[in-house]
Amino acid sequence: VQLQAFGGGLVQAGGSLRVSCVASGSTFRDYSMAWFRQAPGKEREFVAAIKRYGSSTYYADSVKGRFTISRDNAKNTVYLQMNTLKPEDTAVYYCAADSGIITSQIRNKAAYDYWGQGTQVTVSS
Repeated sequence: VQLQAFGGGLVQAGGSLRVSCVASGSTFRDYSMAWFRQAPGKEREFVAAIKRYGSSTYYADSVKGRFTISRDNAKNTVYLQMNTLKPEDTAVYYCAADSGIITSQIRNKAAYDYWGQGTQVTVSS
């Protein structure tokens, strides 16, 4: 599966932004999808995930209550709605996909086989 992320940009602290990731080349509903982010000089970290077929979602503690992950299987797209953004949310946001991931590994970046190219999100203070 090929992934293309877009929708990043510059936003003021407290604002909102939605990033999207379009998948192609395979049956989208067969894949669990996730968002990770990487700030300069830091490790890539888990942000949110949504399981294949169903609607189970998972979030990092740092974004819980502010970010919402969703998917539209008809459009082969996963979204990350980001509200009440903070300067520490500044990072390159990557989407990832895997067809066989288990719940215990859903926050583990090494468990995902497919990655998009990333989209920059910058939150100004």
